[in-house]
Amino acid sequence: MGASALSEKRVLLIVGGGIAAYKALELIRLLRKAGVGVRPILTAAGAQFVTPLSLSALAEDKVYSELFSLTDEAEMGHIELSRSADLVVVAPATADLMAKAANGLAGDLAATTLLATDKPVLMAPAMNVRMWEHAATQRNLATLRADGVVFVGPDEGAMACGEYGAGRMAEPPAIFAAIMAALGRGGPLEGKRAVITAGPTAEPIDPVRLITNRSSGKQGYAIAQALAALGADVTLVSGPTALAAPAGVRRVEVETACQMLAACESALPADIAVCVAAVADWRPQNLQGSKIKKGADGPPALGLVENPDILATLSKSNRRPKLVVGFAAETDDVEANAAAKLARKGCDWIVANDVGQGGTLGGDDNAVAIVTSEGIERWDRMAKGEVARRLAARIAQEFQ
Repeated sequence: MGASALSEKRVLLIVGGGIAAYKALELIRLLRKAGVGVRPILTAAGAQFVTPLSLSALAEDKVYSELFSLTDEAEMGHIELSRSADLVVVAPATADLMAKAANGLAGDLAATTLLATDKPVLMAPAMNVRMWEHAATQRNLATLRADGVVFVGPDEGAMACGEYGAGRMAEPPAIFAAIMAALGRGGPLEGKRAVITAGPTAEPIDPVRLITNRSSGKQGYAIAQALAALGADVTLVSGPTALAAPAGVRRVEVETACQMLAACESALPADIAVCVAAVADWRPQNLQGSKIKKGADGPPALGLVENPDILATLSKSNRRPKLVVGFAAETDDVEANAAAKLARKGCDWIVANDVGQGGTLGGDDNAVAIVTSEGIERWDRMAKGEVARRLAARIAQEFQ
């Protein structure tokens, strides 16, 4: 996308209250230099740190701040304002703004805009480390990610309050890069196609019963979102989950392992395949047309047949993606089992995770090890979103 195409793009920038609000000025400068239009919304708290005049001068546009303003409503109603851009960016995204957005509140212009918009949303959080780590903020973060909001940062470092840790707003160049990726320009994976599998599969026994597992799909969805943020054209093949499709991602919904394999093969050719889904190894041999009734003879015999191996099939396909990554969910001998799986399946990497640890399956955190033919790279336990971003960055390095 060249400069002429970028000149047709517009960002609605919500500036929240926090010392990091000064970075919004540099972000506007970078966007305008690239030809992207910027329309600012300044919260009442944000106005304690930067002035409407400074935002307006750099953005070369009016600054909006009041939900019930006769002047603002006459020029552009808040509903129209919420849909007037290609992307909504919140920088800094304070704990208060995140909480309002996660819970659908609409008491001011910024919150109403986030509730009313039908455009992708990108947030750059900034707050004290204790606020960032608080359970309420982490719940809101998980909700917003499930709703499709893309996050950049926060970074770790010294803060204005004198504490050190995660909570510093990402630097303007990093936010700018994320915006360019969201607008379809400048991502390191631009032009690459990726297929991601996520969630459980569900193998029906009869019309009311099925074989499935505890996978929530959170890790796979986060990886799909992270790859899309780097510019990849992503197809997400998802088993049954309660998650919203990530912004900018094409989702194909399936139930069974056979359906998942068919959807993956339909998405080829692709450059990248990441098989995160917890696919059922077996399915009932015979699907009963009506509910199996409890009888005096005890439980019925349930014959099982093996499901197709999606990871191995993609790894050995004559349309094999250049990079095939599998996941190994293990409870014992995690790394040894992952290494054996790598050799057996024929993929390039295995991401091994210990699902015996509480809070992994269905939770928001993960501890993984990247197993390749060159060795094992162990990562500390972190949020699944951060695992996804680190894995996406590693994939991008592979293609560079």
